[in-house]
Amino acid sequence: MHILVTGVTGQLGNELIRALPLRGHTVTGTARELYTLPTLPGVSYAALDLTDTGQIRPVFEQIRPEAVMHCAAYTAVDTAEEEPQLCRLTNETATEEIAKLCGEYSIPLLYTSTEYVFDGSGTQPFRPEDAPAPLNVYGASKYAGELAVARFAPKHFIVRISWTYARKGTNFVNTMLSLAETRDTLRVVTDQIGSPTYIPDLAPLFTDMIESSRYGTYHAASAGFCSRYELACEIFRLAGLSVTVLPIDSTGFPVRAPRPKNCRMDTGKLTENGFSLLPSWQDGLKRYFLE
Repeated sequence: MHILVTGVTGQLGNELIRALPLRGHTVTGTARELYTLPTLPGVSYAALDLTDTGQIRPVFEQIRPEAVMHCAAYTAVDTAEEEPQLCRLTNETATEEIAKLCGEYSIPLLYTSTEYVFDGSGTQPFRPEDAPAPLNVYGASKYAGELAVARFAPKHFIVRISWTYARKGTNFVNTMLSLAETRDTLRVVTDQIGSPTYIPDLAPLFTDMIESSRYGTYHAASAGFCSRYELACEIFRLAGLSVTVLPIDSTGFPVRAPRPKNCRMDTGKLTENGFSLLPSWQDGLKRYFLE
């Protein structure tokens, strides 16, 4: 299958272009800038700036994919509060155009979303069918993207992922390790609970999905839950670093965009539809340091 993957300079897109050819697929990856992308067997690239939505159809018709994995997104959660139009242009308008093309050509579309579509109330894991109620611009834009995908691309997977990290890129794990280079004490919030998810664990699942016709909305996250504080403590333990981690609640760490406190997600729909659950967050974090 020839698969178009958007956002290949991001953590997930970068992982997918490495994993998909191992399953016999050819890939065309898109990004705004191509000069930093690796040469990989079975992978070609095309320049695509999603903020210029007029580029999307010509690039799509040039590539003629048999399926699309739409990973590109505006993810600067705090900055989105200051430039909401740009956030919505990327996460909503561009996604709608991609969804329309997938519907027009009757091909599958896998769209990656986020637990930030929920308000984070309560303590129970959110299910795929629960009603979204985003707290910030970023979450609202991703939910708008979900609605566009559901409306215009009948063959769709909407996959909400949570607290993702990889060896490269900006993420909580890498940020903690970077801060530890210059600080011996850090304050980390205890009232945000979720499932740290190692991105290499998502690639096999996403490949299984795009090879199937079991369309719908799913939650995909590592098994188990922890707080940001507990995650930081485990990061430093595995890294062998002597860092004192002080627990605080989120009121002591003000940010421009409010975050959901309860980021727990129910992933049971995966097994209900024949897909495998992801390993535990502790297992993923161990492999992050080993690999």
